[in-house]
Amino acid sequence: MAECTIEPCQELEAAGAAPRAGSLYYGWIMLPLTMAALVASAPGQTFGVSIFNEPMRLSLGLSYGQLSAAYMVGTLLGALPITYVGVLMDRHGPRKSMLTIVSLFSIACLVTSQVHGWPMLVVAFCLLRMLGPGALAFTSSNTLAFWFERRLGMVEGIRQLGMGGAMLLIPTLNLWLITQWGWRGAYALLGGVIWCTLFPLFSLYFRDRPEDVGHLLDGAHSSPTSTPDVGARVDLWWGFTLEETLRTFAFWIVTAGTAVFSLVHTAVFFCLVPIFHERGLTSQDAAVAMTAFAACLALMQLTGGTLADHVRAPVLLFTGTAGLACGVFMVYVARTPLAAALAAAALGAAQGVFFGTAQPLWARYFGRRHIGKIRGVLMTINVAASSVGPLFAGITHDMTGSFGTSLVVFSMLPLPIALLSLFAWAPRRPAAETADG
Repeated sequence: MAECTIEPCQELEAAGAAPRAGSLYYGWIMLPLTMAALVASAPGQTFGVSIFNEPMRLSLGLSYGQLSAAYMVGTLLGALPITYVGVLMDRHGPRKSMLTIVSLFSIACLVTSQVHGWPMLVVAFCLLRMLGPGALAFTSSNTLAFWFERRLGMVEGIRQLGMGGAMLLIPTLNLWLITQWGWRGAYALLGGVIWCTLFPLFSLYFRDRPEDVGHLLDGAHSSPTSTPDVGARVDLWWGFTLEETLRTFAFWIVTAGTAVFSLVHTAVFFCLVPIFHERGLTSQDAAVAMTAFAACLALMQLTGGTLADHVRAPVLLFTGTAGLACGVFMVYVARTPLAAALAAAALGAAQGVFFGTAQPLWARYFGRRHIGKIRGVLMTINVAASSVGPLFAGITHDMTGSFGTSLVVFSMLPLPIALLSLFAWAPRRPAAETADG
């Protein structure tokens, strides 16, 4: 199998800056950088866009249906190129990919600030969804697998704390920005701040692999004049090809789980306020529920990631997916603020357990050699699924006069995936990799 084409940069070693044994492992510097990238994707995430929906809709003279359709079409179009982003990341490395994506996403925010009319809104949503929750979050999620193995679940859980914090703070920040500068000025300001902050930061400190700074995976040390443990490197840098991965049961089950989370959560939170109004609850209750969701999501992603380092993945995948079904049903029956907050907390806990488990699973099940291409397919499916949920909820609401039907369907959808996830064991490595290892 061909060697990975990522070329480690030797800038620090050439400058005589290779770290000494006992120095801080550079992976712990990469962790907050990937957290920052994840938080920066917020202007394209559903919880970030939703605050802009009403002022944007009124300004452009659109109906609710037209706005939802623009979001769906833009999301679907934005999902298509993400697999290619994974190919480029495998080829050029996370650093170059991240710098390019940050620049393009900042431009996407500026383009959004200049939207006039429905067709241009579709283009804006396409760019925001493709480059934010698509490429930027995708590259952030892939990077730590090049730096950690033994504690990959724990550090992924810590990274995801950034998303929980963003869900707590970003909607309030966006509302303030809109109040001060309007929705156009707010998007333009977000794009400028993202580029001016992250591009120089990543240019200075973002690195592709531990070897770039004289380390090995998990913090083992090497020097520019020494030869690392070849056996360990072969064992850790193996990888399924995309074609081999697509033939495994585990890939499709875990992908189905991530897709159903994306579909259901996007639908529920895109329509959260009217869903709550149907149940006699207020917009303030929806805000409290979102806070409960974000807090439990942050806590359980760290817990789930830590458990993933010690507990078999199928058990945790089942727990998270079954929890999603329970959480949606709790939303369906909620009639008091406390019940609604508990339902949102259950949804956050379920997502935290599932994604805390799934994030490190890709490197552990399928290796690192082609992880960008593999997870690019996953992200394409995930983003595409997120476009279907709000549309289904809107159509069933128009047909039945309530969101009840869609909530019942959403509560049943995860159940077969939960049962099948009990059998999502790590696939046997390809023969060529076994021979190499």
